[in-house]
Amino acid sequence: MQTPRPPLPTTAAPKDIEWRLPRHARSAGRARALFREQAASWDLPQEVTDTAELLLSELMTNAYRHAKVPAGREIWARCVVTDDRIRVTVADANDTLPTPGAASLDAESGRGLALVAALADDWGAERRGCRIGKEVWFELVIAARP
Repeated sequence: MQTPRPPLPTTAAPKDIEWRLPRHARSAGRARALFREQAASWDLPQEVTDTAELLLSELMTNAYRHAKVPAGREIWARCVVTDDRIRVTVADANDTLPTPGAASLDAESGRGLALVAALADDWGAERRGCRIGKEVWFELVIAARP
């Protein structure tokens, strides 16, 4: 009689993931899709997922539109989940740190960082340690589930 094998251990989804995307207009949409898929595997609350996806899209769009860099440079997006929060970072090769602007009422753009500042529990921007470019990040608190 053969002894049954124990089931293979399952591994939890990683709580840290990074994507490198081309500096292209379509990369914001691709980052949203990748994030939504990852958030589902992490079982993040829907409200946190929706807000993080929106803010990630804003940071990716800013990196594409405003980071004037040589051809071929990528935009990096990284998501890290801890027990009580998610931190999303977008890095590009431009050294200019962003600041929220004041868009006019009829402007079609210019509200991205104001939206990040309003919806994130914390956010910031800093030059990268490698001395090329910057990172813009935000954090959202993940409420404890009942």
